[in-house]
Amino acid sequence: MGSIYKPHVVVIPSPVQGHIKTMLKFAKLLHYKGLRVTFVNTEFNHKRLLRSRGADALDDLPGFHFRTIPDGLPPSDLDATQDIPSLCDAMNKNFLAPFKDLLLKLKNTVSENNPPITCIVADPIAPFSIKAGEEVGLPVVMYATVNACGYMGIKQLYALREKGFAPIRDLSDLRNGYLETKVDWAPGMKDVRLKDFPFIQTTDPDDVVFNFVMGAAETSIKARAIALHTFDALEPQVLDGLSTIFPRVYSIGPLQLLLNQMEENGLKSIDLVTGESAVLPAEFAETENRSFITSWCPQEEVLNHPAVGGYSCNEWGVGMEIDNNVKREGVEMLVKELMEGGEGEKMREKAMEWKRLAEEAVGPKGSSSINLDKFIHEIISSNN
Repeated sequence: MGSIYKPHVVVIPSPVQGHIKTMLKFAKLLHYKGLRVTFVNTEFNHKRLLRSRGADALDDLPGFHFRTIPDGLPPSDLDATQDIPSLCDAMNKNFLAPFKDLLLKLKNTVSENNPPITCIVADPIAPFSIKAGEEVGLPVVMYATVNACGYMGIKQLYALREKGFAPIRDLSDLRNGYLETKVDWAPGMKDVRLKDFPFIQTTDPDDVVFNFVMGAAETSIKARAIALHTFDALEPQVLDGLSTIFPRVYSIGPLQLLLNQMEENGLKSIDLVTGESAVLPAEFAETENRSFITSWCPQEEVLNHPAVGGYSCNEWGVGMEIDNNVKREGVEMLVKELMEGGEGEKMREKAMEWKRLAEEAVGPKGSSSINLDKFIHEIISSNN
């Protein structure tokens, strides 16, 4: 006989805002698909959400519950992101015990409102989740909050270190062309350079963030499966490359488009964002009538607005690069090319093509919709 309980997943993000937001969206998808969800935040981030959204913002919905664990760090400003190196160190030293205690508590208090845990769904940049799962006897699957190229990039940090490319040898390497060195061994990645890899622009072999992320990527291969925030048509070669490293790989994205479809079909939204205040230099006041600065905005809605002609971000193959020596004339030239030039027109055409492919991926028979169902089957069968 089958279980009388619905599948129950414990979702654990890396404790920084971008990861929390993306993992929360993924948790919403799982909830919509009929899974019970326990979403685990640190006490610090839980308080930030309450401060931002009000005392009832995290009231449990049917089948969706929030729980917290301490991060072991000293008190910090709720209006600012915690120090990233300190967080990385804390995840290595402080997170395993309280997360394991929470899992054991959930396992030992089974009820209709707290069914047995089926699986842990972890952010790969929360590597303590793997050991917790092993020690408590729960399978772990992962959802990477980045795309396939991004995750392959951090998976190559170990190889870059072993081959002597990272960390960089000297600060002069930031300017002497060294970062233009081609990297041709990363599975599925073409025409990539050292400068395209994250976290390597340090000269310190003991750099906390570099070593933490490198270790997390190596630990993640122990997961039963990994899903990534991308879709098949966007980066098929890199997904194939990841399939040679991980047992099972699923592309599930764009999450916002998947959620839009499901919310149109009656999904009750869990709308949680974190606002931050900031003190800006006085010269920003001079742009008062020509710009708008906010502590937070709904990014997807802004980027989808027809009034937006372009934006400043990572280059991502649909943009134009500017080097570290940023000058007014260089920015002006690139903005004009983006808005009026031939390269800008090509980028807009490429962006529209990707938009079409993304919409196809989240359709009823699209690759991301199919992969979401496959991933849920992976979760349900993970205890068998």
